[in-house]
Amino acid sequence: MRIVIVAMCCFFSIGLFAQTRGIVTIEKDPLIDSLIAKRIQLSATHATVPVVGTGTVKQGFIVSQIGYRVQVFYGSDRREVFSEQSRFNNLYPTINTYITYKQPNYYLKVGDFRTRLDAQRLMNELKITFPTLFIFREKINAPSLDYSNDR
Repeated sequence: MRIVIVAMCCFFSIGLFAQTRGIVTIEKDPLIDSLIAKRIQLSATHATVPVVGTGTVKQGFIVSQIGYRVQVFYGSDRREVFSEQSRFNNLYPTINTYITYKQPNYYLKVGDFRTRLDAQRLMNELKITFPTLFIFREKINAPSLDYSNDR
């Protein structure tokens, strides 16, 4: 009698292991795609970008991302900050400069660096000319990548 009960339990338990493959369907709101497209549009601003060293201007996108800038100068006198900006532009014309105002000081920051190491290299180069230098992590205009040397 025990053998019959064990055999029946085994026979009925085989049906528990018989699983069929199912089909997964993803249902999403169509507004999600429009929100993603809007986010991409807001994070990339269409602008004219000067090509360094050629004197030409090309159309492109300026994409914002988190990176690093080197603070070259700060002070409360506006004319002094602009004179430091022109002095920096004369020495390094290919590096972008940015002036921000946070009461009561003006800040002159330079560069759009993806890594802290790149910002540190510029900071080491500028130590002789500009004595007070700091590296800040902030939103930058991401520099375009040059793929001309890639094969």
